Amino acid sequence: MELAVGELAQVLGQSQPRVSRHIAILCDSRLAERRREGSWIFLRQCVSKHSGRPLSAAIAGLLDAAEKEDEAFAARCAEDRRHLAAIREAREKNAAEYFARHAGEWDQIRALLGPGSTVEAALVGSLGRDDRLGRLLDVGTGTGRIAALLADRCFHLVGFDKSTEMLRLARAKLQDLPVEKWELVQGNFNALPFEEDSFDTITLHQVLHYAQDPLRVLREVARVCRSAGRVLIVDLAAHEREELRKRHAHVRLGFSDEQMLELLSESGFAPDPPITLPGEALTTKLWTASRAAATKVPSKHQQAKGTTT
Repeated sequence: MELAVGELAQVLGQSQPRVSRHIAILCDSRLAERRREGSWIFLRQCVSKHSGRPLSAAIAGLLDAAEKEDEAFAARCAEDRRHLAAIREAREKNAAEYFARHAGEWDQIRALLGPGSTVEAALVGSLGRDDRLGRLLDVGTGTGRIAALLADRCFHLVGFDKSTEMLRLARAKLQDLPVEKWELVQGNFNALPFEEDSFDTITLHQVLHYAQDPLRVLREVARVCRSAGRVLIVDLAAHEREELRKRHAHVRLGFSDEQMLELLSESGFAPDPPITLPGEALTTKLWTASRAAATKVPSKHQQAKGTTT
C-alpha cells in the first residue's frame, strides 16, 4: 500500500531520517517511487512478480521465497503487516472523524437532492454495463466514492483533487485495492498534470460548479482524453439557490442543458442526450459525451492566448 514516509518509519520501527536515506536508494534503483502531495511525501513500491523489468520481478520472487523459507523473516513480515493494519485503521478513523465534523454541511446539500443511490445507479448505467472503461480519471475525486464505485470496471484509475484533506479521505477509501490499480494526484483542474491522450474515461462528479471558467476545465479534460474516449459530468441543473454560493463556495448555480452542450461541443466532445434526476429542491443532471476522433484540442499555450485550432 502507498505510505507516507512517516507511516513507513512507523511500520518499520526506524527513525524517519534513516528510512528517508533508504528510500532514496530504492528510488534511485527504480524499486520504489516518490510522489509529493502538499507537504507530504508518499512512497509506492515498484517491485512485482508481474513487472516487465526482470530485476523487479526477481526481487519480488526472492522476497516471496524468503518469507516461506526463513522463519525469522516471516515473523518480521507478520509484525510489519500488523503495523500496516493499524495504519489502515487510523486512516479510517480519521476519515470518520472528518465526516462527523462536516456532517451538518453535507446534510444541508443532501436534503436538496434525490437519493445518492439513484444518482450512482444512473452514473454506472450511463457508462454502459461492460467493463471497458480503460484508464479512468476522476477529476475532483473528493472522498474517492466515485473512483471506488468504478474501480472494478477500469484497468487503472487516477483520483485527482486539489485538496490534500480530500485525498487523504480518498486514500482511506481506496487503500484495500491492489496498489498497482490506482493512484492519487494533487493539482488544479485548470491545468491537469497529465500527458495528452492519457485516459479513456473521465468523470467529474459535482465538481464543475466550482470552476470559474468551465470551458477551460473541459478543454483540459479533452486534451488528456483519448480519441473516442468518454467524459461523464454529474452536476446540478440551473437553479437559484443563492445560499449554495455563500455557504458552500459554489461558483456556478448549476448548468442548463444548452450551456453544457455548448461547453462540451466547444471543448471537442460530441454530446449524448442528457439524463435528468429530480430531487427534493434541486435537479441532478448527467451529461455524457465522446471525444471526436478528428478533434484537435487546443494546447495549454493556445488556450492561454485564447486561440483554437
